[in-house]
Amino acid sequence: MLFIDSSAPDFSTEAVFDSGEIKKVSLSDYKGKWIVLFFYPLDFTFVCPTEITQFREHLKEFKDSSAILLGCSIDSVHSHKRWLRDDLGNLGFGLLSDLTHSISRSYGVLNETEGIATRGTFIISPEQKIQYISIHNFDVGRNAKEILRVLNACQSGELCQAGWKKGDHHLKPVK
Repeated sequence: MLFIDSSAPDFSTEAVFDSGEIKKVSLSDYKGKWIVLFFYPLDFTFVCPTEITQFREHLKEFKDSSAILLGCSIDSVHSHKRWLRDDLGNLGFGLLSDLTHSISRSYGVLNETEGIATRGTFIISPEQKIQYISIHNFDVGRNAKEILRVLNACQSGELCQAGWKKGDHHLKPVK
């Protein structure tokens, strides 16, 4: 089971990027960078494109926060490529293929009964330590702005009150 500050499980898999290029990637390729790794159930579904395109809408803000976005499902890179071409268009980030289910399983998001990932979100520090975990059911999409808010709070290294957003003051510990 993963916990905050535990090492993020490494992986090596194929991913598709906007150019339609398929390349091999691993978590260790991104060492030294903040990563938002999000899992979704399947390509060509109802809720998944709404959240994936919302990540795209906020891509500049994630990039301005020096974060890499990576989406992951159990679909093949060929399915991802077709979905990008036919429905989503360019995203600005890669979609990982987890055909063996090993990545979803190692991050604790694989629904073994359904054989697909739940909606899991992980913020991973440049040292590749887990800083945030959120896992919820298939029917409810994520809010990219909230994930960005939490990313910024994690990056601040300070105490952040509920609802804190970049630019707000930080709490001071009582001595």
